Amino acid sequence: MTARQGAPAGRQEAPADQQGAAVHQQGALADGRAATARRRALTTRQRALVVWAALVAGAFAVGGLLHARGGLRIDHLPPLHALARLPTPALLPAVVFAAVAVPVLPRLTANLPMRAALAAAFAASLAWTVLLAVSGDGLAWPFTHPQEYLAGLGAVGDDPLGWLAGFTRDLPAYPTHVRGHPPLPVLVLWALAAAGLPGPFWAALLVVVTGCSATVAIGLTVWRVAGEDAARRVLPYLALCPAAVWIATTMDALFAGVGAWGTALLVLGARRRAGRVVLGLGAGLALGALPYLSYGMVPFLLVPLVAAVAVGVPRTTVAACLAGMAAVSALFAAGGFWWPAGVLATHAEWAADPGAERPYLYFLVANLAVLALVTGPATAAGLVAPGRARDRILPLAALAAVLALDVSGVTRGEVERIWLPYALWVAAAAGRTTDRRLLVVQAAVGLLLQGFVKSPW
Repeated sequence: MTARQGAPAGRQEAPADQQGAAVHQQGALADGRAATARRRALTTRQRALVVWAALVAGAFAVGGLLHARGGLRIDHLPPLHALARLPTPALLPAVVFAAVAVPVLPRLTANLPMRAALAAAFAASLAWTVLLAVSGDGLAWPFTHPQEYLAGLGAVGDDPLGWLAGFTRDLPAYPTHVRGHPPLPVLVLWALAAAGLPGPFWAALLVVVTGCSATVAIGLTVWRVAGEDAARRVLPYLALCPAAVWIATTMDALFAGVGAWGTALLVLGARRRAGRVVLGLGAGLALGALPYLSYGMVPFLLVPLVAAVAVGVPRTTVAACLAGMAAVSALFAAGGFWWPAGVLATHAEWAADPGAERPYLYFLVANLAVLALVTGPATAAGLVAPGRARDRILPLAALAAVLALDVSGVTRGEVERIWLPYALWVAAAAGRTTDRRLLVVQAAVGLLLQGFVKSPW
């Protein structure tokens, strides 16, 4: 009886062994699939980085050839509107800051409470931007140029409404940057001066702080759209983005901050029931101001639209937002500025400008090379990284808006500043990469740009 009882027991052990072997085999297959996925992801990332480098290098090579042959008379370092220079010891503080921020900032943004993480990213962005700027010609120097916005304040005088009513009529008499934009940038600087803060320094401070605050606004938006982890990952890349070289100091950084906060307020209105109308109205005022800050900001409205759809912004918030946008247009119309007339007048000035002679086909590609340069190689790697589609919808929306502007042909050169409001959103894709070494490369690109490129902004 004992032997017979033992036989079934022996037979019961075989299935257990087989089950263990099957589990082991399944685990091996899963590990194999994971390894294959990692190899494919690595290969895709490597290809993206090669394309990034080839695009940038090719744009400089072809641009240099065109410039040497006289085809690009107003650009001396195409595709950038800049001059070449050599770095100076003044860049050393920015180098030291980058050496500290690259290892420390990702840990802070990953472990601090979310509000503190956003504050740390803003502080890092501000420090990085200012240190880069002061290593060159200074924070406020770009605003002293005779073709910048401040040079147009004399025409405003003490009658901003009268100036606004005659803006389109008198456009040919204004400095270059005033002629190329709607009237709101000059009115912002006029209001700053009227508040007792005149001159280049205060204008630069407003622009830099607002531009750097886009890091917080984009982080908040990514938090609502893609989740807290995604927002924490993206903050270091936003703070150390190479675009910081042009956040200090160009008015386009102000446009970037206004657009980012308009988008953030809109998506925040999807969560807070009590403040839906207030947040929606605030979003509408900010987003409605964009076309009056820059004609090139109209395609940007695709970004808040995509964000609103992604989070399901309620109808009350959307209605408040649309009311705010309509109010901005109504105020300008009441003041005598008709936006379509401004577009036509500015296009006429643009057509008569030497910049209109820039070859379309070259800048069709070179503009994208500049976008690649100011967003850094980590962005290229992040755009092709595997993961949730939700993590990349905002960068792709901004990229689509850039492509629309690029194909239109109205942005031929000088896009290192024009792309700023879009570039920061595209750069949010860098948070999708898992290789922290790319953050080192991002900082290095910023240092190289600041050290070797002398930009008028």
